[in-house]
Amino acid sequence: MLEEQSHTLLGGRVRLLVGDITQEAVDAIVNAANSTLMGGAGVDGAIHRAGGAKILEECQRIRRTPEYSQGLPTGEAVITSAGRLPARHVIHTVGPIYGRHGGREAELLARCYENSLALAERHALSSITFPAISTGAYGYPQTEAASVASKAIERFLSGDIKSVRDVRLIFFSPRDMKTFLDNHSFSQR
Repeated sequence: MLEEQSHTLLGGRVRLLVGDITQEAVDAIVNAANSTLMGGAGVDGAIHRAGGAKILEECQRIRRTPEYSQGLPTGEAVITSAGRLPARHVIHTVGPIYGRHGGREAELLARCYENSLALAERHALSSITFPAISTGAYGYPQTEAASVASKAIERFLSGDIKSVRDVRLIFFSPRDMKTFLDNHSFSQR
C-alpha cells in the first residue's frame, strides 16, 4: 500500500492528495456533477450535502437560463459559490459515461478539465482541486483517465495563464493515487 498521502508533479504546479474534496480550502473545488446539477451520488452528493442549500439554489438558477434549461452538457463547466464548504467556489462539470459517447470519451473528459481550468482563470482563481472525474459511477477506467486528465491539465498550464497556480488532484484512496501516478502523462515525472 502507498504510504504517501501527497505527491507533486510538473515542478510543483500539480499536487496529488488523498483526502476529502469537501474539506479543501481552495478557491474552487470541481464537482463531478450530473447534467441536472441537482446533486446525486458520489462526489456530487457529498459536495451538495456539505455545501448546503445555497449550492442547489444557484444550480437551479443556472438551470432556469435558456442555455442550460436542458441540463449541463458533457464536458462543459459552470461555477457557483461553495455554500458552507471551506472552498470559495464550486465548478460543476459533467464527465462522460464510459462507452456511451461514440468514442469521444477522451475528448469530453479532457474538456471537463480544460473548461473547469478556463473558468477558474476567467474568475481570477489561483487554486483548484479536482476529483477523478468520471472514474466512479460513470465507469471511466482510472488508467485511461489518468493519461487524459494529465495531458489536459499540462496543456492548459503551458498556455498564457495569469491566475491559476495551484492545481490539486484529490483521490479517495492511496491506491487510486498510485494508479494515477503509474499512468499519468505529465512530461515531468
